[in-house]
Amino acid sequence: MPPSIPLQAVADQTNRQARQRARQSVSWPLNLAPESVDFDSQGHLLLIGSELDVRRAARRLSGRLDSLTLLVVTASDAAADEDLDALFQDTETLPCFTAPRGTRPRLEGYLGRFSLMLDLADRGPASLARAAQGREHFDLVLDLAPTPCLDLELPPPGYHATRWGSADCERLLGELPTYRGAFQAPRPLRLDSDRCAHHRHGKPGCDRCLEACPADAITRRQGRVSAWIEVDPHRCHGSGGCTSVCPTGALGYHQPTAEALETHIQALLDGYRDAGGQHPVVRFIDRQRQAAESDEPAGHVLDMPLEELGAAGLDSWLAALAAGAAEVRLQDSPALTPGQRRLLESQLTQARELVAALGHAPERLGWCHDSSDRDALPRALALEAPAAPWSVEPDKRSRLNRALGRLAELGRPSGHRHALPGDAPFGGLHLDGEACTLCQGCVSACPTPALAGGDDDTPRLSFREADCIQCGLCQASCPEDAIRLAPGFLASGERERRRVLKEEPAFACIRCGTPFATASTIASIKRKLAAHPYFAGEAARRLEMCEDCRVRDVWRTLAADPESQLKV
Repeated sequence: MPPSIPLQAVADQTNRQARQRARQSVSWPLNLAPESVDFDSQGHLLLIGSELDVRRAARRLSGRLDSLTLLVVTASDAAADEDLDALFQDTETLPCFTAPRGTRPRLEGYLGRFSLMLDLADRGPASLARAAQGREHFDLVLDLAPTPCLDLELPPPGYHATRWGSADCERLLGELPTYRGAFQAPRPLRLDSDRCAHHRHGKPGCDRCLEACPADAITRRQGRVSAWIEVDPHRCHGSGGCTSVCPTGALGYHQPTAEALETHIQALLDGYRDAGGQHPVVRFIDRQRQAAESDEPAGHVLDMPLEELGAAGLDSWLAALAAGAAEVRLQDSPALTPGQRRLLESQLTQARELVAALGHAPERLGWCHDSSDRDALPRALALEAPAAPWSVEPDKRSRLNRALGRLAELGRPSGHRHALPGDAPFGGLHLDGEACTLCQGCVSACPTPALAGGDDDTPRLSFREADCIQCGLCQASCPEDAIRLAPGFLASGERERRRVLKEEPAFACIRCGTPFATASTIASIKRKLAAHPYFAGEAARRLEMCEDCRVRDVWRTLAADPESQLKV
């Protein structure tokens, strides 16, 4: 590709017309979740904070909600110019509890189903809702404590943490009485457990989604021998971080799907170029931020409006570059939480490293903070578009590999491995060939086609780095401790090729000649069972027999010498 060069300004009107024609010819993918989540609130409110603050709030809300329960968790500040006697008299009939000093109440749930356990002096740990109202749950929580009970960037619906006297508190005092009745919210995410790399055969693997969720909506469930993840739709805000970091596509949006989004990107870029547009810049932006803009962006800016900016990750960004965009820009928004911003920045750093490793300017991906960033012409020519549109596959890794392959064709890959930040899902592995017995345990644990075995006649272990997501399941599953992960991105064609890590002839049964294991497996078993009485002396040769011949040999020995069973 040509070096980064300044571009001559082009007629913006021409680009605007091209963009308009492209929009008219390409429909935005369906953006409605097919399922909804139900909430039911009857207006039972729990107030948490100092006694002074919760009573102030209770007086303001008295008669406007079905019930009020007060929980005192901190000492009150001095109240100035307030009739304390009147305040306490107005709220004295309300149930009021005090949390034991030095404890933090354990609050769980969501709109319509909040529960809180509290140590009560006369009965020990008890449900506060049952003790106060004879109910199983609270519907709403207003937390006025200096340290909120739920320390989450995106708390569950129905929970509100604020400070008394703030503008936000005033707003909530007016809104909370309206949170009664039945509510519905879209269920944005879907989980394909078959693709999930979290746990296999009793061994832990990928947990990127658990770390990325700012709402604590994703949890790990542990069974007797297996574990899995679950998404609580009542707590999920659909922020999209989990879908961005999921390396297999097990987590994704119902609508628009990642496949539909990439298809739309390709079609919009093709339509824009066909209409005479030049130097296209694809901008990912959340809908609220887009609606707040007072003017339309420059003609070369093609917007991808998302419900949440995190709904598209580096796979979608790289797909836009591979489809012929000059740059990809992420529109900053005040709606982003610090955690969401950190996650997007990590994904952006990874994408820049990948692009640089393939011989392109990392500046092709970046943030835009204001209208000048948004409308600036790209600093390099657009990449050459594919000759024909791609058929977008449902597998996330396949789509990502195709985009990387296209960028490699158009660039100058370095040929060596590049370090990547954080928990990037790229890398290879090192195999200790002497320790490996070709037991295939790693192959059965691998959630992708990265590791593969051979056939019955030729035991082998092969590996394709392009499919490796660095989940660590192979390393955790290896009984010989023969595998070590090698994180990083290999900017070479070797990444796409499958290579044989180890291969050896099958070991044939010394009795019937049937291949049943590998020589290294038999050698390892003989070492481990050398002191076992069942395989002592001549019986050691049973380890070199297949299962059927081994059983026959045992019975033959017992028939010849019945007392030999006493020696076993």
